[in-house]
Amino acid sequence: MPLYEHHVFVCENRRPPDDPRGCCAAKGGAEVRTALKVAAKEAGLGKRVRVNNAGCLDQCAHGVTVVVYPEAVWYGHVTLADVDEIVREHLIGGRPVERLRLPHMR
Repeated sequence: MPLYEHHVFVCENRRPPDDPRGCCAAKGGAEVRTALKVAAKEAGLGKRVRVNNAGCLDQCAHGVTVVVYPEAVWYGHVTLADVDEIVREHLIGGRPVERLRLPHMR
């Protein structure tokens, strides 16, 4: 089994449409996960970075939520437009994308 430099979890939790907390699935969690997988592979990170879906990360109001380990960096409100920056800056460059970080998770 390969040792990954980063393990990325993307919330895809589903809640009923009337739940006031919302959910990451309705905000595009699956699309963000797919885009992160593709972008990581295209950047040559396929053997070094693992991108997985996650159930509830208990940050529903901040979805789509993404967590990058081993640094335990939590991102919130991630969209497809943010994917390339996360790959370039964090997964390749080693610098978390500060504008996306959840301040209460630092």
